[in-house]
Amino acid sequence: MTPGRQHGTTLAVLLTALFAATACGPVADRAPRDLRVGYDSLDGTLKVWPPRGDLAVDAAATSAITDAVRDWRSPIDDRAHLPSSGILFSGRVGGTPIALVAADVPGESASWLLQLSGDGGRYAVTRATEYTDPGYLVYSDVLPVHTADGRRYLVSARVQQLLGPQDRALPLTDGLSAPADVPACTAVGVTATLRATESLPRGRAADRLLDLGTGTTDPRYPLVRDESGAGRRALTGLDTCVLAGERGPFGSIPRRIGDRDAPSAVPTSWPMAKLTVRSLGEVALGGGEPAELQQLSWDTDAGTMTSVVYRPADGSAPVVSPADRATPLQTYHLPMPGQPLVVLSWRATRDSSLSVPPGTPQLVERPGLVVIPEPTRTQTYSLANTDKTHYRSVSPRRPR
Repeated sequence: MTPGRQHGTTLAVLLTALFAATACGPVADRAPRDLRVGYDSLDGTLKVWPPRGDLAVDAAATSAITDAVRDWRSPIDDRAHLPSSGILFSGRVGGTPIALVAADVPGESASWLLQLSGDGGRYAVTRATEYTDPGYLVYSDVLPVHTADGRRYLVSARVQQLLGPQDRALPLTDGLSAPADVPACTAVGVTATLRATESLPRGRAADRLLDLGTGTTDPRYPLVRDESGAGRRALTGLDTCVLAGERGPFGSIPRRIGDRDAPSAVPTSWPMAKLTVRSLGEVALGGGEPAELQQLSWDTDAGTMTSVVYRPADGSAPVVSPADRATPLQTYHLPMPGQPLVVLSWRATRDSSLSVPPGTPQLVERPGLVVIPEPTRTQTYSLANTDKTHYRSVSPRRPR
């Protein structure tokens, strides 16, 4: 079980969902056909997501929000189940009516965060992100909100204080933060202080998240759990828009639904938690100065993913590989300008031995690391251990 899955599952057990589709009444009065306002979950006696916003008691707004959510479809044409969804915020921000809805999409076993904007009494879904932690969305405590004046965050009633970039306190009004200085393509830290509750008897001084930047496109959810703070260090100096691209680590493995790729869905390689980095050592490639080669790793709903990052010593832009699922022998395409390379990496032991096809030039060769030119045709490499031999095949990358 991944840490993200364990986090969601633990909170799901600790938080008591009081009302299901056919159970007792809602937090706020509503017509039977309308979404609940607030969400019917408790942590002890604390309402985790009470109704928020100056339009939370506006029946006409609630009805219009419900109509828009009923009409919304996910990228694979699934719809939200209204009785198990809820309006977490309904109010005016900068004079514009907005709403934030936790949408349960049973057809995908998914949770979606829908952001709606109102105009002339009607609402439309303007943002839709799939929550990548398998724990249900309403068990989180900090949710991203995109507004005209920048990133804001909606927090649960368990949050006492919220720190944004540069660890600056963000004022909270009715659960919604002031705008935070979040760049488009740079990861920044967000830290919540959680009050003591039944599920957290001592509270939590630092519930850490990473915001991957306002350039993160739907349906990719921009917040990643970063409990140790290692993720913030790992992504220092990296362009998250490049990382999220179709050849970048976070966006390079498309989700498959049935027997087809689903390019409009969240990539299988999209990060959920536990971003870390380790050095593979200094390498000199292409006759340049020695530069550090690093291995990124992160957890997704599909397991652990890894990639490599080449950080030039002169401060020029790092080069990143697409993702590779964690295996005993890792293979990475590193798109170095003028000379695409393949990096082979493994945990070296006294009994491990790598074999490459005869005549393969090895630009770097050391225990646990080999760098070679990208092959012109499919080649297979093997890593022999005392109990098993692992094989990986690499084909030349096609230009896009």
